[in-house]
Amino acid sequence: MGTRTPRTVAVVGAGMVGLSTAWFLQEHGTEVTVLERRTVAAGASWGNAGWITPGISTPLPEPAVLRYGVRAVLSPASPVYVPPTTNPRLIRFLLRFARSSTARRWRTAMESLVPINGRALAAFDQLAAGGVAGRTREAESFLAAYRTTAEREVLLEELRHIRAAGQDIEFDVLTGSEARAVEPALSDEIGAAIRLRGQRFLNPGEFVARLAESVRARGGVIREQTRVVRLADTGDGVAVTAADAGADRFDAVVVATGAWLGDLARGLGVRTPVQAGRGYSFSVPVDHLPAGPVYLPAQRVACTPVGDRLRVAGMMEFRAPDAPLDPRRIDAIVAAARPLLRGADLDDRRDEWVGARPCTPDGLPLVGPTRSPRVHVAGGHGMWGITLGPVTGQLLADALVTGHRPRELAPFDPLR
Repeated sequence: MGTRTPRTVAVVGAGMVGLSTAWFLQEHGTEVTVLERRTVAAGASWGNAGWITPGISTPLPEPAVLRYGVRAVLSPASPVYVPPTTNPRLIRFLLRFARSSTARRWRTAMESLVPINGRALAAFDQLAAGGVAGRTREAESFLAAYRTTAEREVLLEELRHIRAAGQDIEFDVLTGSEARAVEPALSDEIGAAIRLRGQRFLNPGEFVARLAESVRARGGVIREQTRVVRLADTGDGVAVTAADAGADRFDAVVVATGAWLGDLARGLGVRTPVQAGRGYSFSVPVDHLPAGPVYLPAQRVACTPVGDRLRVAGMMEFRAPDAPLDPRRIDAIVAAARPLLRGADLDDRRDEWVGARPCTPDGLPLVGPTRSPRVHVAGGHGMWGITLGPVTGQLLADALVTGHRPRELAPFDPLR
């Protein structure tokens, strides 16, 4: 850091990334205070699909995005939706996102993710060994299901590129009948599938709540309903000012506020925009609860068993993070999933939810120091905040305490 080892650290944001960073800082003996604008896991960490999938944690900007075309992304029923806008910041983000959606840039970004992906599962194991009571489950089956073999070829090609970039991923190619034998919740319209090996899943809201309990049990302080409005490097620490409160001083600060990261980080030299890519979900009863996740890639719909119900999630909606839930997005997910699932009562929906995934235009997270060596950021993981949250927290905590940036974080420089 160029400064002394921090004894007290404030982490702004109580989602998976922020709480993981706090927990791993405690492993180094650091006193941690977590400041959260709403409540623990209130953002993208609550209602997402809960996948722990380092094998397919890939950059969001990809050539397939460009094939949608303008007409498609402006349709409210599109799985990737951009409302008509004159917002110059969103327009600039989308232009940069489109420039990153080439095969060459995807390969470069994928190679940057491979080293951190390779450490993702071990970080979850370290949390468990350290007493975090949140449960992760091995996916007995993790099926990507399609109507046709032609549709399946898109993911098969991506898996080949993932392997070529150095990522370890094992999978089986199945017929529709083989897929239904593995997972009876798939309808007769499924004609082809891919079974992914070695992945996990969890109930994200429950896991993050257990992680918060562990941070508290180890002496950490979590202050909810505390909106941080200003950070100031004082030369020997950081003054953290919350709305309707005075400033508190800490040796260092980590900003892990997801889609809101730019609000605090922009003034500290972080120019890469973080845009909300909002996802929707709900839960439904199903006659046969799957043993693991079911992915409908052509429809961009993700299904995960959570408790005794099936969580159905989807959409990538580029919109303001605090905009209200749009019921048309829910209707679009229902319409896409209905013909492909058997025994799912998609009209008995509970927990309809929208959350703001923090997306960067190049598909890589922002992890490391800002212009101030005492203020670090951790965010911009897109759809992979659950998968990469613990390992991000582990590596960033090491960097904060030792002053040496792990090589896995080099591509994620927040000042790039």
